[in-house]
Amino acid sequence: MNATNRVQLTGNLGNNPEIKTFENGSKLAKFSMATKEEFTTGSGEKSSSTQWHFVTAWGKTAQRIEAELQKGSFVSIEGRLVTRNYTDKNGQKKYVTEVVANDVFVTNKS
Repeated sequence: MNATNRVQLTGNLGNNPEIKTFENGSKLAKFSMATKEEFTTGSGEKSSSTQWHFVTAWGKTAQRIEAELQKGSFVSIEGRLVTRNYTDKNGQKKYVTEVVANDVFVTNKS
C-alpha cells in the first residue's frame, strides 16, 4: 500500500507573499496562511481555533502567487507537508514544518 503526502487548506494569507527570484529566473514564494475551525464545546458554547501554516511554492505556482495574491486573500491550496531542520545561532536544533504548494486557487468567501 502506498502512502501519500497530500494536504489541502483553505484560508486567508496572513501577509503579502515574499517572492525571491533566482539568477536562472525561477521563483520562490513564501507566505503564512491562517485556517479557522469553528466548533461547539462540551458545554454547548460556540468557539473557534485559528491555526497558522507556513507555505512555500516554486516555479509557475510562485509566479501565480506573485501576480494574484496579497495579504488577506482567501485561497485554497494543495500540496505536501515537508519538515526540515536547522541549527540556530545558539546551537539549538530547530524543526520547521511547512506546506509546499503545487496548486493555488483564489476562492470567493461564502
